[in-house]
Amino acid sequence: MITMKRLRYYSIILLAVIASSCTGFLDKLPEDTLATESIDYTDLSLMYEPVSGIYRMAESENPGFVHWMDFGIRGVRGDDLDKGSSASDQSTLTDIKYFHNSYAAVESFWGLNNSWNDYYGLIIDANSALEELDKFAANIPSSDNTELELNNRYQAEVRFIRAFAHLVISREFGDVPILTDNNALTTVKKSSVEDIRKWISDEMDYCIAHLQDCRPNQATPVGAVTKYTAYLLKAKVCADIAGADNSSTYWDEVLTATNAIMDSHLFSLYGDYYNLFKYSGRLCDESLFELQFGTENDVQPGAFWAFQGPRGDQHGSSISGWGFMTPSSDIVTFLKNRGDKIRLKTTVLYCDTATMTTGPHAGIKYGVTPSNDTIWNNTDGVKYFNGKAYLPTSDMYNKSASYGERNNVRVLRYSDVLLLNAEAKIRKGSSGDGPLNDVRGRAGLTPITGATLANVLDERRAEFACEWWGERYNDLVRTGNAATALSSFGFVAGTSEYLPIPLSQKAYNVNLQ
Repeated sequence: MITMKRLRYYSIILLAVIASSCTGFLDKLPEDTLATESIDYTDLSLMYEPVSGIYRMAESENPGFVHWMDFGIRGVRGDDLDKGSSASDQSTLTDIKYFHNSYAAVESFWGLNNSWNDYYGLIIDANSALEELDKFAANIPSSDNTELELNNRYQAEVRFIRAFAHLVISREFGDVPILTDNNALTTVKKSSVEDIRKWISDEMDYCIAHLQDCRPNQATPVGAVTKYTAYLLKAKVCADIAGADNSSTYWDEVLTATNAIMDSHLFSLYGDYYNLFKYSGRLCDESLFELQFGTENDVQPGAFWAFQGPRGDQHGSSISGWGFMTPSSDIVTFLKNRGDKIRLKTTVLYCDTATMTTGPHAGIKYGVTPSNDTIWNNTDGVKYFNGKAYLPTSDMYNKSASYGERNNVRVLRYSDVLLLNAEAKIRKGSSGDGPLNDVRGRAGLTPITGATLANVLDERRAEFACEWWGERYNDLVRTGNAATALSSFGFVAGTSEYLPIPLSQKAYNVNLQ
């Protein structure tokens, strides 16, 4: 596991960002004057410390990827998750779900500014880390190829995190700045969504050339991103650029990148889809990128899991959760209609006042065990919670009453590689049956012959339902299907795709207006 060491200097560099992220890190640049006065850049044993710091920042709430509200904004825009909780609790999320993007309440919503700060805060941290790595590189003899390449690898790890942050924030806000220089905070201009994707693709070329050639669970340290993580991110942004244009040469890029991962023969689907999201599935051979948490130093993703757990005053639950981000009746019906029992029992936790004594949810005072066929007869009046975020008592730290405490957050998986490969093949006029059926087989579904694009997109919806990165919504937008699938929520093509840039950020940088 990548852990945060007692950094002797890097925490000072990040302090300005961390301290101001809730109210706006853009109020000032990160200060590193004090840090640089005490750093011996000739001591190459310190060279990994900025990288370690960036991983830990990525796993943090402010800045980072796991703030509960950031997930709420990402997830609520699709048709697989409802806001949950009471109608008045964070009610602006309801406005976002119904694409009231022009409402003053949305533009001034604290959650939007929080997301902006979290993602750009991480980008600023990454830029600072790259500056530190450059200073180390300046002290490496030109003849020391080993240390020079190690510095390149470390830079590639940071550049991957920075690129992924740009992807997440541009999926949320559309045209946003590509920030590679912290001195340009007040003047940087917006780039188009397509140009951001092209920049990320170019960044991944550098990462592919310099990252480790192995799975993340084989990497040093364990869980670091590798060249194959970069290949997958490249495939994803190229698919975004290509969109619904089957003739786009970017589908060739998707094929090349996904084929490179598949032809490595390093990755395989985890055999048990349900346990893929439990403790036993952490950093398995399917994983290409995870945010890591654990008992060491009591590292947890803030309220990320509690946000999704049943409230302790509802349904007899002994878990003190918040009751947000509940699977929609639409995704339940979708999974039921396709006979997708394994994914249904994994994705949807059915809750009533029963105390379970057997099955995967034994010991928790709520739930109808999703492995029981009676769930197929439940009405939509039964309360749903996100099963992918749930840990059974056997996985809980000290048997605590917590929904997903200390579990890793799965970000990029091999099933994504297979389904993107299948989609690219079909769009290019060849068969995608092989990779598609690999994914279907793990879910206990029968093979398809002559698979269509609709088959692949339905498989993506089932495979990634209710996960944290908003794949369903992004798939609808990139394929041009959002206006149809989300018509009942008020989606309008050309208007609803992205949220407004927060008012406070527009005031800070006029180029964002």
